[in-house]
Amino acid sequence: MPVNFTSRELSEKYDRFAPWYDWVEGVPDLLGVRRLRRRLLRQASGKVLEVAVGTGKNVQYYPRGCRIIGIDVSREMLNVARERAAKLSMEVSPLLADAEALPFSNQIFDTVVSSLSTCTFPNPVAALGEMARVCKPAGRILLVEHGRSNRKWLAR
Repeated sequence: MPVNFTSRELSEKYDRFAPWYDWVEGVPDLLGVRRLRRRLLRQASGKVLEVAVGTGKNVQYYPRGCRIIGIDVSREMLNVARERAAKLSMEVSPLLADAEALPFSNQIFDTVVSSLSTCTFPNPVAALGEMARVCKPAGRILLVEHGRSNRKWLAR
């Protein structure tokens, strides 16, 4: 049975988890997610919104010249992302916001990015709709997501 969290509960959960998040995320990176991030984010350009930026793991893969706004429901995750961006000399504007109610006008981003986050949104359809709303008609929405593996050992 799925567990449903409110945005506030998610925020509190990720605030507590922020110091260890990258360590746990190392497993998917070793299984190929790092390569997917690198390949996908080369396509980003212009004004970029990263939804659920987390600890900023994607920042290193953006082309120089992108103007990045990273939103997340967790203040602590945003603090880690801010530090990571500073170490990489990348300019990222972190913003505490909910993916299901983005605080932006329609059609203002050239690229909207989200990675491994759709499963965490209480209402993923609403979040994806918001991403489409804020993306320019000729813009791109870039997603790195996961599903259940067809390999039984991995699916567990």
